Amino acid sequence: MSVDFTSVAASVGVGGVAGFVMGYAIKKILKIVMVIVGLFLAALAYLASQNVITINWDKIGAASTSTLVGLQNATIGATPGAADQVMMAMANIGIPLTGSFAAAFALGFMKG
Repeated sequence: MSVDFTSVAASVGVGGVAGFVMGYAIKKILKIVMVIVGLFLAALAYLASQNVITINWDKIGAASTSTLVGLQNATIGATPGAADQVMMAMANIGIPLTGSFAAAFALGFMKG
């Protein structure tokens, strides 16, 4: 059995670069979003402390909880046949691409 090392190296290289870039970018975007949300909540808390507005914090907590549960349910059961798609990708693209993508994504996310 002959293995074409150039295609394996290309898969590892492309997967690694794409994974690192995506992990890095996602972490940066998450940081920006969290700063914006934090500033918004801080502004709400300040306005509430100055009696400019009245905030029902229990309703905000319930709404955020229901939103997170909805997002969790959407991501878990959103793609029927996802296992088939993953197996097809592994067969067509190969384990080197997906493995290097996953490892580089984790590295990019840590560095971001």
